[in-house]
Amino acid sequence: METNSADAIRMYAQKEYVEPARRKGEKRVLIIAGDVHRGMRLRNRVPNVCSVLGSRTFLEKNGLVIEEVSGPPSGMGTRVAYTYRFAEDKGATDQSSAGLDFGKLRGLLREALQSLGGGESFLRQERERFYQPDRGDNK
Repeated sequence: METNSADAIRMYAQKEYVEPARRKGEKRVLIIAGDVHRGMRLRNRVPNVCSVLGSRTFLEKNGLVIEEVSGPPSGMGTRVAYTYRFAEDKGATDQSSAGLDFGKLRGLLREALQSLGGGESFLRQERERFYQPDRGDNK
């Protein structure tokens, strides 16, 4: 079975970086694009390496979440460093719990606006106060 270059990069990063970190019980793993490029003895494939290391496929197959990407502004170069954490690390917020928190916040805002007579009423009152001529009461 022949693998394409993206699959080969994914397998190399998994074997050389992700699996050893997981075996050691580390919570994070750092992969530098240039190290992968050099380790695989690739030529002129740095953008491909960067694309693979940031891809959803790579993250899902290895149970990773990107914590930080550092390097040049283009995001493509040998100095691009990806810091991942293992998705099973429950200490960090994941997208599903963030969605639940937003839902709770939205519900609180709805209740607050209803207690003030609704959103439209609240905005109308605020505009009236804002545009009211200064009566000099605050002097």
